[in-house]
Amino acid sequence: MRSLFAKIFAAIAFKILFLKKWKWNVVQANADFVKGVGMGGYEIRPEVLYPKLLRNLARHAGELLFSFGTFKKLPKNLSEYPSEIAGRKFSIAEDSMPVLEKMKQGGIFLTAHYGNYEAMGPWLCRLGIPLVASYIPVKPKWLNRILEGRIRAVDGKSYSINAQSPREFLRLLDERKLFCLLDDQDSRIESATAEKFLGRDVHNNPLPEFLLKHRPETPVFICWIAESASNTELHAIELHRNANPISNQFNCWLEARIKENPALWYGWTHRRFYSVNPDIYR
Repeated sequence: MRSLFAKIFAAIAFKILFLKKWKWNVVQANADFVKGVGMGGYEIRPEVLYPKLLRNLARHAGELLFSFGTFKKLPKNLSEYPSEIAGRKFSIAEDSMPVLEKMKQGGIFLTAHYGNYEAMGPWLCRLGIPLVASYIPVKPKWLNRILEGRIRAVDGKSYSINAQSPREFLRLLDERKLFCLLDDQDSRIESATAEKFLGRDVHNNPLPEFLLKHRPETPVFICWIAESASNTELHAIELHRNANPISNQFNCWLEARIKENPALWYGWTHRRFYSVNPDIYR
C-alpha cells in the first residue's frame, strides 16, 4: 500500500512541477553553460533533461515520504547481503565491503544531491557506521519536520546534528564519528576553494581541506546508491590525499556519475556556478 501511495504522489508531484516549470530557468542555464564543454562531447539538451530530472526527483520524494521505512529494515551485517525486502533486492558492491568496514572507525563522508542520496543515511546507520550529518533546514517547514523527525533517524536515534563551527566538526572527528557533508553546491564564502567542475570554474566548500589540515590522517569516503529495475546497490570508495585536492577528486567522481545519467543529479536545480558566473542566471 505504501508503495502505491509513493507512486501516486510521484505522478501528481511530477505534473505539478512540470506544469509550473519549477526551476526550469536554472536547469536550462546550467545545462546550456556546460554543453559542449564539460560533458566530453555528451549532448545535454535542457528540454530533454528537464522532464527526466523531475520524474526522478518526484519518484525519490515519493519514496522518502511513503516507503522510506524499507531502508531502516535493511540487514545490519554485510554478510547478509544481497537481501530482499518487500519484493525489492538490496545489495552492496563487492569492492565496497572493506571500505564500509573502515567507515565504522569514522572519517569524512562526502556526497552529492545525486540519486536517492537521502537513503544512504539510514542504510549506513543500519550497518553500524557512526554517521553524523549537519543539514541546512529545508523549505517548507513541514517537510523539514518530516526529514528531521522521521527520515533522519534510525532505531530511535537521529544522525542529524546542528554543528555549525569547524571546531565542532573537529570534535566529531576526534570522537571517531563519520561526518557527512554534501559537497556539490556553490560556496560563496571568502575562503572557498577554486576548482573545475564540468569544464567550468567553480567554488567549493573549504571545510574538507580545513579538516584535513588539522586532522591529516582522517580518511575521506564517498558513497552513492545505484538503482536498476531489479536491484538497489550501495557503493563506497575511499579517496587518498595526493597532489590532486580532495575537492577536485570529488568533482571528478561526480562528473563520472552525471555522465552515466545526467537526470539523477539534482544539482541542475541549484545555481552551482553563480559565484563565478552570476550572469548566466539572469
